[in-house]
Amino acid sequence: MALTIYNSHSGEREVFEPHDSKRVTVYVCGPTVYNNAHIGNARPAVVFDVLIRLLRHLYGSKHVIYARNITDVDDKINAAATSEGVPISTITERYIKIYHRDVAALGVLPPNLEPRATDHIEEMKLMIERLISKGHAYASDGHVLFDVSSYPEYGALSKCNQDEIIAGARVEVAPYKKNPSDFVLWKPSVNGQPGWASIWGVGRPGWHLECSAMIESHLGETIDIHAGGRDLLFPHHENEIAQSVCAHDGKTFARYWMHNGFVNIDHEKMSKSVGNITLVSDLLDEAPGEAIRYALLSAHYRQPLSWSSAGLSLARRNLDRIYEALRLLEDVRLEASPSPAPTVLAALEDDLNTPKAMAEMAALVRLANTAQGEGARKEAKSSLIGSGALLGILDHNPTKWFAQGVDVDSNEIDELIEARNAAREAKDYETADQIRDDLKARGVVIEDSNLGTTWRIAK
Repeated sequence: MALTIYNSHSGEREVFEPHDSKRVTVYVCGPTVYNNAHIGNARPAVVFDVLIRLLRHLYGSKHVIYARNITDVDDKINAAATSEGVPISTITERYIKIYHRDVAALGVLPPNLEPRATDHIEEMKLMIERLISKGHAYASDGHVLFDVSSYPEYGALSKCNQDEIIAGARVEVAPYKKNPSDFVLWKPSVNGQPGWASIWGVGRPGWHLECSAMIESHLGETIDIHAGGRDLLFPHHENEIAQSVCAHDGKTFARYWMHNGFVNIDHEKMSKSVGNITLVSDLLDEAPGEAIRYALLSAHYRQPLSWSSAGLSLARRNLDRIYEALRLLEDVRLEASPSPAPTVLAALEDDLNTPKAMAEMAALVRLANTAQGEGARKEAKSSLIGSGALLGILDHNPTKWFAQGVDVDSNEIDELIEARNAAREAKDYETADQIRDDLKARGVVIEDSNLGTTWRIAK
């Protein structure tokens, strides 16, 4: 089965065909680092991490070039720095570290490239100059603006024409604009705001320009996949297309566009006014990162996801079942690298259908629990681990997974189980029962089978 993707630009499902199978290029809009990441920020990081894992499986890791940027100059960053009386770098470095920590806890692999906006100011200025020289941009009152009227295809991604955009008040109306829908490429910095010297005066880039310049610098004028949250579709991605296509004489900017849906909290939109902003760092105090990841993948990426405590608990129980199956296969030794099950691979090739992939994982668990014979048990273990790698789960040893939240470490539990087994062999059943009861009081359940003694955390 070939990988199919719903292309937001065409509005259709399309078979993915990279321009060059030896250099598959993907760009995902990363964080604006002025605050802790919330669960909505985490969804694209996790969803498109699955995409990258899949592409690396299909084309080889060395042939997939994945860039996820960091926006480290922005009005919100400026406001946070002013509030604390510190340089913007103090704010950005703090939250870059937190973002890296949080997404790593969710099993998100580092990108090949992580360009920062402030490292590409010169590239941005050069792109602006090209746009002006080609008649697509103009300077006005210390600003440089993109002339939307110069690009007839504007609105093709968001499916909005300019009249609808203006009527919907989705643009800033300002006296220095020729047209209300024109957007800023460069704006003046005043009153101590961060700024860089330019022929238009000391200023800083517009947000949309940053991604276009970083993509051109690291991936080229045309990329295979551009992805991000649905909230970025307009105006951010629409504007990226306009300025990049016009700067590069009409060349296609991105061949496929992918957008993930919003995250709601208990079916209600997440917002500061409601007070339901859910931070990743807070969730990590409640549950393992792998359970948070599993919950984020429980809905199809293009659909809204309703986040709830019940959903997170269900995700953890589902992972417990998978790890329990792996624990029954701990004695199995694999000679070759684990391979994903064809059913799981097919589900992910179907526009990243993670709910279907999870259903197939459940089927693999049932097969693993009933597998008989060395060959069948090896195949079951290989399929579980290989499929889990595509989804970014099953990174833990089963014993360590079930040890999370226990008031003793796994080594101590293993020693107590060995002592219990020795007592049983010596027919000292009173001591054996006492060890079992002591562990049970601490939340550890012992289970004996013909494969030996295992343990798990009581749920």
